[in-house]
Amino acid sequence: MYLLLVFVGYLGVASCSVFNLHLQANVGELFTFKIEPQLFNWTHQVISEQFRYRPSLQHYPDLPSWMRYMYSHEYHAGFLYGTPPVPAAGKTLNLDVIALNRQNYETRQLVISMFVAHKFITPNVVQMKIDNLNWVHLMDPGRVENLRNIFRKDLWPDSKDDLSVVFMESAINMGGRLPLRPQQREGVIVHVGSFAQFSPRLKELQEEVRPLYKLPSCTYKRTSVQKIFENVGFKLDWCAFKMVGIESPTEVLYHNNHGRVKEQLKEHRHQQPQRQQDRWLGIPREDVPIRNYIDEFAFAFAIPGMIFAVLVGILSAVLCFQHQKFYDPQSELFFANIFNICEESCAATPNDSDADEDSSVHIDYPPMSSTVQMVQCSDTKPMQPVTTLKSLKDPNFLLDNTSMRSQSPNNSLYQLDTGASGIYARPKPPPYKGGTLGRNGVDI
Repeated sequence: MYLLLVFVGYLGVASCSVFNLHLQANVGELFTFKIEPQLFNWTHQVISEQFRYRPSLQHYPDLPSWMRYMYSHEYHAGFLYGTPPVPAAGKTLNLDVIALNRQNYETRQLVISMFVAHKFITPNVVQMKIDNLNWVHLMDPGRVENLRNIFRKDLWPDSKDDLSVVFMESAINMGGRLPLRPQQREGVIVHVGSFAQFSPRLKELQEEVRPLYKLPSCTYKRTSVQKIFENVGFKLDWCAFKMVGIESPTEVLYHNNHGRVKEQLKEHRHQQPQRQQDRWLGIPREDVPIRNYIDEFAFAFAIPGMIFAVLVGILSAVLCFQHQKFYDPQSELFFANIFNICEESCAATPNDSDADEDSSVHIDYPPMSSTVQMVQCSDTKPMQPVTTLKSLKDPNFLLDNTSMRSQSPNNSLYQLDTGASGIYARPKPPPYKGGTLGRNGVDI
């Protein structure tokens, strides 16, 4: 619904009130104009932000390239500002400003006829950045006059006849960053120029701040003329303070707006009213260089491949040629005897089918490294242990087996349940020898 009413309001521009205004601007000098409700015969404001403005070049949708429009919520007004270039000299520009009353959606039109007068561009320019102000604050003629008086009375006395503001723009639009706190000012870039030569005091100030050019910002720096600017409410960023002129050395400009000042001066010296526009010439399609992807792929794969091959070669040399140095005796002994352990374990396991056929089992152990030989003894009595392993070097080997069992505990033998008869796979311990007991019951 809001868009429909706005559209209907713009359709009624032809039948609404039209006001005319004549202005004049100078080449190389800042032009400012305030758009306020009084220009459209609106005297009072009922709601906040009641009026909106849309300026444009007549019969075009936008403004000239050197002119900018911004609306200030602080002053509730719009501002046109910019510096006319040399090609605009001697021309008359017609601007249409459409005003909208948001309370009743009434529209009114203001036609501004602006003549651009020819003027030589000032050759000597002082560039600076003011941190404690916004762009809209320099729309106040009082502040601009205070800034000019600093140069005309203290720093640049010879410029009192023709000193003017040649450029002004918000620091944000020039690539600066927004402050962390919304209450802080954004900063504004200002250039003042004159035909007079730079004073010795300005040259001394430039040498004082020259070491700061490599820093992006230095609000903490104080100079010998700090109090002169602070007394009238200006806090400068001295890293952005530069002087550009005919006799000054070539400096890297902090802002690129006046990068062609010397070129314009040479053209004025030769009495050329307008700069020659460079014409762009295209090139044929066959002259366009062709990108070679084969070389790029070769470099992309060759270098990593060479590094991989070197690493593989080093690893192969370590594993193959240095293998003999990695010798572990304990590991070698383990791997050499691992199969013997398995053979002894399998040979010591009896077969269930052989145990059923013959109750007297004879187990042959492989020869051991020890000098003790184990034999098997059998007994025919049922329900008795039938097998006892004895050493041939035991002096009690020829004694009766029954007497041997009577002198040692029966539970010292490990019995295997293999049917009717029990098989003992462990030799019986030697007999206990009686001794004498002392007073304290200790065997002596």
